[in-house]
Amino acid sequence: MGWAEVVGGLFILLVVFFDLFESVILPRPAVGKFGVVKYFLRAMWIVWRWVGVRSKRPARRESRLAAFGPTAVLTMFALWAAAIVVGYALILDGHSAGLHPMPRTFGASLYFSATTLVPLSYGDVVPVDAAARVTTVAESATGIIVAALVITLLFSLYQAFQDREKLVVTLDAMAGAPPSGAQILETAAERGMRRELERTFDDWRRWAAAVLESHLAYPILFFFRSSHDNEAWLNSFGAVMDAASLVVSTVDDDAEGPARLMLTVGNHLVDDMTWYFSFQRSTEPYVEREEFDQALARLKSAGYLCRNHEPAWNEFVRLRSRYAYPLNLMARRLAIIPAQWIGDRSYLPHQVRTSRRRRAREASP
Repeated sequence: MGWAEVVGGLFILLVVFFDLFESVILPRPAVGKFGVVKYFLRAMWIVWRWVGVRSKRPARRESRLAAFGPTAVLTMFALWAAAIVVGYALILDGHSAGLHPMPRTFGASLYFSATTLVPLSYGDVVPVDAAARVTTVAESATGIIVAALVITLLFSLYQAFQDREKLVVTLDAMAGAPPSGAQILETAAERGMRRELERTFDDWRRWAAAVLESHLAYPILFFFRSSHDNEAWLNSFGAVMDAASLVVSTVDDDAEGPARLMLTVGNHLVDDMTWYFSFQRSTEPYVEREEFDQALARLKSAGYLCRNHEPAWNEFVRLRSRYAYPLNLMARRLAIIPAQWIGDRSYLPHQVRTSRRRRAREASP
């Protein structure tokens, strides 16, 4: 049992250190990485989401779901710490002769391991040979390193969260709450803020690049919800992408250049989200022609010079099909309250027709 415990403890420590390195230290998502905590947190979110959406009051529902992000961070480090304690306890229990007094149970070795990691040793158990002393020093150093990683990660997470939310809050003035891409363009025209529209696309292009770097490096940030009612970072991002798609496909405006750049960086973010969460692809724009025509009428009323309906619709479909389906899947996974064109679109008539055609093809020989 001695050598088996030592080998088992070393294996647990290697798994934890590897997971810590890829999840905290490595500043990018590792391709095909093995993350024990990642899968645990995904399962935890499924249960948490199921409980959270049971509430009929939107404020209470959002409060419950918003608590997941901070709780998941604490749970993540608690799991790593518990695994480290167990790993070192197995090593020490497998070499119990190196401790004085010699632990008679695994519980005693677990106690000594926990007090060493914190560190909170009372001197009631001490290492007496080289192997036990090296293991004790290594665990004490591990405790210091893990504590430093906790502090560093917390600062990084909340800094990235605050940077993300600044533009989400300021977008309300142009996009409304919940946000809308057509509303962004209407506000810019009605208030004579065409230049502000260009700056909005530039700011959100930089925002998308920052979120791409921070959220793919620390995916737990995806689950941090916005702190204000009727706001969600995913809805705001989708509204800006829709506004950019409308400018490129439908509206003759000087903001077309910044809008195209916004779509390029924004699609990069969507592609990486699709890869990380293993989303499927779809060529559907998830907007009805009637909805597009209504938006077009609103833009004309606001004073925009718009292109012909049919070419504009075809280009809009091409642009929106790049990001619409992953954003809608992400909105449903995060249980975000739907905004215009973002969120649960299963009620759309063309979705019903598409599902019927798919079932008919599958049923045919």
